Amino acid sequence: MVDNVLTVRNVSKAFAGVKALKHIDLEIRPGEIHCLAGENGSGKSTLIKIISGVYTPDEGTIELNGQVHTRLTPIEAIMNGVQVIYQDFSVFPNLTVMENLAINTELAGNRKLVNWRRFRRIAEEAVAKINFQVDLDEVVGRLSVADKQLVAISRALMSDAKLIIMDEPTTALTKKEVDALFRIILDLKARGIATLFVSHKLEEVFEISERFTIIRNGESVITCLPAELDRKKFANYMTGRDFDEAHFTLAESSSEPILEAVGLGVEGAFSDVSFSLRRGEILGITGLLGSGRTELALTLFGALKKDTGELRIKGRPVDVDGIRAAIANGISYVPEDRLTEGLFLDRSIADNIVIADIDGLVSRSGMLSQAKVGQRAREWVDRLRIATPDPDNAASTLSGGNQQRIVLAKWLATDPEILILNGPTVGVDIGSKHDIHEILRGLARDGMAIIIISDDIPEVIGNCNRVLLMRAGRIEQELDPAGTTEAELAELMTREGHEVEGKR
Repeated sequence: MVDNVLTVRNVSKAFAGVKALKHIDLEIRPGEIHCLAGENGSGKSTLIKIISGVYTPDEGTIELNGQVHTRLTPIEAIMNGVQVIYQDFSVFPNLTVMENLAINTELAGNRKLVNWRRFRRIAEEAVAKINFQVDLDEVVGRLSVADKQLVAISRALMSDAKLIIMDEPTTALTKKEVDALFRIILDLKARGIATLFVSHKLEEVFEISERFTIIRNGESVITCLPAELDRKKFANYMTGRDFDEAHFTLAESSSEPILEAVGLGVEGAFSDVSFSLRRGEILGITGLLGSGRTELALTLFGALKKDTGELRIKGRPVDVDGIRAAIANGISYVPEDRLTEGLFLDRSIADNIVIADIDGLVSRSGMLSQAKVGQRAREWVDRLRIATPDPDNAASTLSGGNQQRIVLAKWLATDPEILILNGPTVGVDIGSKHDIHEILRGLARDGMAIIIISDDIPEVIGNCNRVLLMRAGRIEQELDPAGTTEAELAELMTREGHEVEGKR
């Protein structure tokens, strides 16, 4: 009888002499939901690629279904039931759902002619395995992130999978979509299919995982049951640091609001939104996908034009009709997706930091002063503790947390009075998340007015002194985070309808 679907023993891997993994052990049982946790750069991705046959270990063994291997090819890993669903899902965005699901089977069968009836039958059988309701003729590129992920899961189950590795599967999902994914994982468990859930999101791994393996700096730190850990211990094992989980408290703020929205609306997105923001305050705006929270942020920053209402800054009505107007009025915005909206990945860290305020770095001769660029970049690298040996390195060379600090530095360099952040810690690890929160708290203590737009409930509860709950394009409720639990906020966010009673 095979006890484990996967057993990793004493696996090590080095790149150019740098140890990425050092004597790692990992065991996964049939049907088990096992969490592999660690910060960015801890070695999680390297371990996944060794298990899936992409990398060859320098030493150690991988045992799959009772067979011991010192090296694997990707085909051998798949034949042994290992399927990996990466963060980008590895789907073909220009093909239909049906074509994405059937193509592997067709290629494996060496078929040269397309039989659309066979394609449809294969696809129907694939989606039926997880009861996935989707238009098989829809182009995958037009699907939501959650549906793309379900396409990838359906495809993985077509090859008699025994172990599905999900690499950061919830990064771009809402709470509702995460709940749906967890139901599918539990269904896989009931069918004896194991899941290796790779994540650094504490609240999610505690909800779904049956055992944890935590790695740090390429080494195994602990394997244990959820009952043996709490959030503080989990974070310590991942980072080697202890974090203070105290709520943000408003030290001092002016009695007069610096920003006021009065009856603000954008047709089809949100309507009749009114609120105020004071200096030194961190205001949270939360709600599920489609609540209007992102559109509201874009309107405050001038990227969307309001249809109704008024915006006031320091009591004066202003027309923020574009991004330049927002910057001129002291408003900066950190976007939700740093990779596509916040960074020029191939450009240097320095270029990314100065780009929003580049006019201020032009010399009298009209030329960009490279000396000023270098000085400005080094100032922000030091101030935000961006981990780089050289600001001239490309932004793509940094971890997600450090990339997010670059985006933050870019907009702080414009010297804003109002800072709006949409999902400020999406896709960053626990240590970087804590550091970014500390930076924001420090900015608020120095008098900056901050808006955090997020559906990360612990983030909102822990770092905001007021929270506005949006639903269906309206602000439905104001909450005091100090008197609201994470469970209460989660329940309010997902409650159907518009009649909500709660704390104001």
